[in-house]
Amino acid sequence: MLRRWAITLLLISLAVGLHRHAWHTGELAVRADDAPSSRPRDCSPVDVALTPDGRWLLTVNQTSDSVSLVRVDDGAVVAEIACGRHPSAIAIAPDGRRALVSGTHSSEIHLLAIEEGKLRVSGSLKVNGEPRGVAIAPDGRLAYVALTATNEVAVIDLDSLACVARIAVGRWPRYLALTPDGSRLAVGASGDGGVSVVDTVKREKLYDTKFVGLNIGHVQVSADGQYAYFPWMVYADRPITPGNIREGWVMGNRVGRVRLDGPARREAMALDPRGRAVADPHGLALSPDQHTLAMSASGTHELVVFQLDELPLRTDGPGDHLKPEIARDSDRFFRVALGGRPMGICFDRSGQHVYVANYLNNSIQVVNLADRTVERTIDLGGAAEPSLARRGETIFYDAKRSTDGWYSCHSCHYEGGTNAVTMDTKNDGSNGTYKMVLSLHNVRQTGPWFWHGWQKDLDAALRKSLAETMQGPAPTDDDVRAMAAFLDTLPTAPNSFRNPDGTLTEQAQRGQAVFTSAAAGCANCHRGNYFTDGQIHDVGLASEYDVYDGYNTPSLVGIANRARYLHHGRADTLDELLTDLHSPEKVSGTRPLTDAERADLIEYLKSL
Repeated sequence: MLRRWAITLLLISLAVGLHRHAWHTGELAVRADDAPSSRPRDCSPVDVALTPDGRWLLTVNQTSDSVSLVRVDDGAVVAEIACGRHPSAIAIAPDGRRALVSGTHSSEIHLLAIEEGKLRVSGSLKVNGEPRGVAIAPDGRLAYVALTATNEVAVIDLDSLACVARIAVGRWPRYLALTPDGSRLAVGASGDGGVSVVDTVKREKLYDTKFVGLNIGHVQVSADGQYAYFPWMVYADRPITPGNIREGWVMGNRVGRVRLDGPARREAMALDPRGRAVADPHGLALSPDQHTLAMSASGTHELVVFQLDELPLRTDGPGDHLKPEIARDSDRFFRVALGGRPMGICFDRSGQHVYVANYLNNSIQVVNLADRTVERTIDLGGAAEPSLARRGETIFYDAKRSTDGWYSCHSCHYEGGTNAVTMDTKNDGSNGTYKMVLSLHNVRQTGPWFWHGWQKDLDAALRKSLAETMQGPAPTDDDVRAMAAFLDTLPTAPNSFRNPDGTLTEQAQRGQAVFTSAAAGCANCHRGNYFTDGQIHDVGLASEYDVYDGYNTPSLVGIANRARYLHHGRADTLDELLTDLHSPEKVSGTRPLTDAERADLIEYLKSL
């Protein structure tokens, strides 16, 4: 009897070990019977899609690297399957039998087969460039995937599961949407502050509609194919004070649309009522009858709903606040508190409910629009108690940490990175000296901090940013510890400019020799694992208004994923950086690089 129990326990132990191995290697579909809610790992859903028959929901779970299949009738999570690292988006084919998921940090897409109560990976494809948003053509033959790192859209043949074309678009494409006939594709390009419109037949970009937009969220095309709707944020250039924040003169939140039948000025509307802003708008969906527009405000933790027919979208300035006549009219505008971090959303077939992927709550929330309440919450599984890092993540994405909820840390440091504009914060001791937002990746290893490098204490730097840049409640010691713990866990995507095995290309190897040469002099300051010496240097770019002398050597890790360069952002490309303000002859007193040397050096820099 004892021997039989020992053998049973051994088999259970082996099964658990195999399950864990298969989960992390992506070889196992996890069924609901495996009790995902008992797993300590947070799911963190970021996107949700409904099958055409309305019976099944699929969720993209970013921190558990999985997709869940949920039965709509009773909210049961009937299947969960591993699919790539750090997945970002999902699209379901018109036949309802296939879905495409982007694995951003594994540089791949997965094609899923949706069967009765089951999910199966039917194929996968490496797509270099940090794939994010996905869209499937109306005939189900082709799919389009936004490649954020390489500023392209990949065209995928779903039958052969092959990349058949790459289309150049604006910088930092994240989300996209197709017209109902599949002839036009709208791509939000946050690095260029606009939307790229693509002709899918010719497979070329037709035009860009620019509007200085930050953090462009999900895109949806109207049923008539004329417009693409999307939310975004705008930076209004004023000094950070409570008064300026409340006037909408620091950060603002917008919804708008661009025409898809030819170039025209964008139409827009401010989202923020006075005294209670709508921060970090992300997910957007139009109701089936096209009368309602719903958005997730991930920073203020709510669903925001408008009557689409009466939106005062303008081609001129949209103002700094939501029009009072709309803010007061509950038939035209209302908000549903959700908590957590609501992200991707979709309507049900009736248009009476909205499904919300709530990242921090590890759930899908079902919002009844008639009652304006959360009717049901579907648990996808996560830790019973948040870790210190998860508490820091909650602070990072919380716009209620700022005055009247106008913006969060994420608003400027998108997913812990940077943005595409210069900003005037209180961190350099001066007003009017606008500087690029520094990435927070590897922040603990790249001190001292801030552009001038005057801050030698990371906790003090975080406390200052939370208190002064946010202009909200003073952080506690635990808040600062939690934020630091979260920043230590920021995930990093693999470099998109290296060989598939992670080695340098031949051109990048030649560029490495240029980088370390006396002619370029780059390695004099940019050295070590993070390509910074942590020292203050005067490179001839100071402003007379700077309080501090010199600038801290910025890390070059991830430099390819920046939209502008130098502390003031005046170099638009790496080529411009190396031929003008930061050329070797100006910085190191050496000779100009040849065209070939510069091209090789740029390829190496992109590989860091």
